[in-house]
Amino acid sequence: MQKAMNLQDVFLNQVRKDKIPVTIFLTNGYQFKGVVKGFDNFTVILESDGKQDLVYKHAISTVIPVRPVSILDSATAPAKEHV
Repeated sequence: MQKAMNLQDVFLNQVRKDKIPVTIFLTNGYQFKGVVKGFDNFTVILESDGKQDLVYKHAISTVIPVRPVSILDSATAPAKEHV
């Protein structure tokens, strides 16, 4: 049985693999800038200036990459480990 595509995972995995810097906006207006190092169902690890931040997904409102992300190719490729 084929697993359903999860667009959130495809997007986060692509910015992680391509090391695309992102800005993560939280629901309270605070923002983090950095590179996604890993993620799971509940959290995202963002690295910036040699430090890592563990951000809970329930607090995230928006993720904006510095450049467009090609997710079409990633969405059709076989799933791989993302941490």
